[in-house]
Amino acid sequence: MKRKWMGVSLALVSVGFLVGPLQSAEAATPKIKVHYIDVGQGDAIYIKMPSGEDIVMDGGNKGKGDALVAYLKKQKVGDIEMLISTHPDADHIGGLDEVLDSFKVKSVYAPKVKHTTQAYKDFLLAVKREKLTIKTAKAGVSLPVKGVKAQFVGPVKDYANSDLNNWSAVLHVAYKKNTFLFTGDAELKSEQDMIAKKKTLRADVLKVGHHGAKTSTSATFLKYVKPKYAVISVGKNAYGHPTNEVVTNLKRAKATMLRTDKNGTIVFEGNGSSYTIKKSK
Repeated sequence: MKRKWMGVSLALVSVGFLVGPLQSAEAATPKIKVHYIDVGQGDAIYIKMPSGEDIVMDGGNKGKGDALVAYLKKQKVGDIEMLISTHPDADHIGGLDEVLDSFKVKSVYAPKVKHTTQAYKDFLLAVKREKLTIKTAKAGVSLPVKGVKAQFVGPVKDYANSDLNNWSAVLHVAYKKNTFLFTGDAELKSEQDMIAKKKTLRADVLKVGHHGAKTSTSATFLKYVKPKYAVISVGKNAYGHPTNEVVTNLKRAKATMLRTDKNGTIVFEGNGSSYTIKKSK
């Protein structure tokens, strides 16, 4: 009887050693976290990469900078590896000067288009204060992120200086099977050009272009993206965003819609194969 009991004990110990490391490995699985921050009518996105890099894309309107900085500090952001301005519109670039003033930023990316607004000038001055040079955000440019493919898929060409929305930097991010597409305010012309150039557009999670304006997110574009989730960054506005046309297109594409005006800040956490979604309201 004694020998049998010792055998069972050894077996249990062996199982214990097997189970322990497996559980630890599962708990330690690196994750990507994408925060679609509620900044009202505007865009602000924070990405925590699996290997620790912090990326901020857009900063909401003027007056939203302090709230954005507070949110990033709450997420324990120490420094920012990459800051991206998708395009010079005030509701995207407005708070980025305060982000630059509040954190050590290593690299800044923006499309090669200029604007004359005060928000854009403030952004450029903040970049200058940090002694940084803006790297061009355009199709084919990759971000230096470990274990993740993060590449700009737009703009694929130059547009008129007045056509700011189509200049939007469009970023595709793939962490194993987790895929995201961030479109800024890219409109139909840019969508068509990215399709024509056969850029990688397929993504589980789509940041809907231009807050749901009817000039973006065409049915054709959605056929290439095939999103499971569609995040609309939108606030109280006089433009009718998101428009019925876009909502209909997303419903037909069978994408689950999430909106910052209704759901607050939306956080996607991916482990490389699946997602968990958190909403602040």
